[in-house]
Amino acid sequence: MAKTTSDRKSTIYDLAALAETSASTVSAILNGTWQKRRISEETVRRVRKLAEKTKYTVNRQARGLRKSRSGLIGMIIPTHEDRFFGAMSQVFDRMARERTLQPIVVSTLRTPALEIETVRRLISYQIESLIVTGATDPDGVSKVCRHHKVTHVNVDLPGTKAPSVISDNYWGATQLTATLVSRSKTQTSSERDRFYFLGGAASDYATQRRIQGFTDTLAAASFAVDSEQIRTCGYEASAAQAEIGHLYSQIGGLPRGLFLASSVSLEGAVRFLKTLPLDEVCRCTICSYDWDPFATYLRFPVHMMRQDVNGLLAAAFKICDEGLAAAKQLLEVRPHLVLGDRDGGADAFGLSLA
Repeated sequence: MAKTTSDRKSTIYDLAALAETSASTVSAILNGTWQKRRISEETVRRVRKLAEKTKYTVNRQARGLRKSRSGLIGMIIPTHEDRFFGAMSQVFDRMARERTLQPIVVSTLRTPALEIETVRRLISYQIESLIVTGATDPDGVSKVCRHHKVTHVNVDLPGTKAPSVISDNYWGATQLTATLVSRSKTQTSSERDRFYFLGGAASDYATQRRIQGFTDTLAAASFAVDSEQIRTCGYEASAAQAEIGHLYSQIGGLPRGLFLASSVSLEGAVRFLKTLPLDEVCRCTICSYDWDPFATYLRFPVHMMRQDVNGLLAAAFKICDEGLAAAKQLLEVRPHLVLGDRDGGADAFGLSLA
């Protein structure tokens, strides 16, 4: 029996007729390319509302076979535990869906071989583009993506074979270190009257730039820095906890100031600091390069550098939307300093747990 008009599925031409526009315009709206064609937002809203009303759905598998497009966009991140990468994942999800793309986010555990294996698997699913976030071997990922002609952008850590959007780690570190110096108090012994950098990996680009900003700012303020003051103990909270405990025993107390390389380092440090009297902790000025909203509610102040997740991913998506040809090889986005003074409180600095 032939289908009647009332029980057959609506087509793109039906939708175009109802919306009083062309089928190509409807197609651009439904496949997420309408911004490139400068279609008005009013038309986009009208078509999407009619598509929902008529229960029109895109057959992604069939469309992928016809146009080699799947409507999928991928993102790899080092870990789901770090609040920064968790925020990255959430914003990526939102921005992808705004473009009617289906997001796929996979953790690669800071392992180069797993990064390559994961990217190859994502490409087998016919992802249209890939956001490579915090990759240990971004150029290795680029080699795979370029072989398969997959548009990709590095975020957080740069590579040499694709455009990269990163935080201005050097500038952020200089601002955070200047805060560390200005808020600190002289300690009794020479070893304790110094500033220490704790966390991150020595081979990591972001860590290197943060260390450079830290040492340059201290040098400008006439504070010498030796290798003992730089303690790149990795990205595990337990490692940071052990390292600050070792430092405490070595110098006979807390130092004048602590620069913690990430929110994970902050977590590890807090595990140790909570075992000490509050008065002793408050004599040490503490800064963290990465923001954690719960740190604003600690009983001692923590000054933090909050990376602009929205700005980083907006720039990355713009490159994917407009193509790689016109993109800068390296784009740096400045983070925001969040002061942790107890008299300000969370609201004074525009902080939210959202």
